[in-house]
Amino acid sequence: MQVFGLVGNPVGHSLSPPMHEAAYEALGIDARYVTFEPDEEAIERAIDGAAALGVSGLNVTIPFKRRVFDCVNPDPLAARIGAVNTVDFSTTPPSGYNTDAAGVTRSFAHHDVALGGRDAVVVGAGGAGRAVAFALADAGCAVHVANRTVERAEELAAAVGGATAGGLASLDRVAEADVVVNATSVGMDEDASPVPAEHLHGDLAVLDAVYSPIDTRLLREARAAGATTIDGAWMLLFQGVEAFERWTDHDAPIDEMNAALRARL
Repeated sequence: MQVFGLVGNPVGHSLSPPMHEAAYEALGIDARYVTFEPDEEAIERAIDGAAALGVSGLNVTIPFKRRVFDCVNPDPLAARIGAVNTVDFSTTPPSGYNTDAAGVTRSFAHHDVALGGRDAVVVGAGGAGRAVAFALADAGCAVHVANRTVERAEELAAAVGGATAGGLASLDRVAEADVVVNATSVGMDEDASPVPAEHLHGDLAVLDAVYSPIDTRLLREARAAGATTIDGAWMLLFQGVEAFERWTDHDAPIDEMNAALRARL
């Protein structure tokens, strides 16, 4: 039996186990997906221990995505983003990937939204914002990063290369954009939107990385404006799909994984 899992602190809230377990059941794979919650200072030992115990793969979540980066051999995209959320122990040293980026692009593709040549606004320049900005730029978007702290937006834009940056006042660019992604936690704990409703319009595709609640104020206001809306569960699903396919070399049973995820949500 293969063992896969998630390492983070805390991980009790994670929706990854039912999603991956549904995939193993659908394809008849003899595997289990478990969670690990090491102390923050023990993550390097945890990765070494997982390798020694024969764990096949790990997803990585807060607060370890940057710390694990130094424990593995990151692929080029993960190296550019500066964070790892998927570890494959089939190589020595273990290989590190960032499947959050694929979670973004596959979510848009699933909703028939083309990204090449589009103008995109990314709200937020934290860990999720980094993955989103690199994903959209690599897909052919002209990216603008809007963040409360302008310096952080500028740093991310420079890392992406060719992107622009500004403070939250620059969200007026949404009125002329084709794609918007909220990569902040705004909307998670209160009924608020990071994007002023007056900038939303019917030619937009809007992805909100927040998945709890599943229908955020941003999505409701975007839908009212006629925009295409994509909830955060799709990004969560497709980053998991990407990890599953890397680990197993099987095409993921997306419908079954999606059903298990949304049943828990």
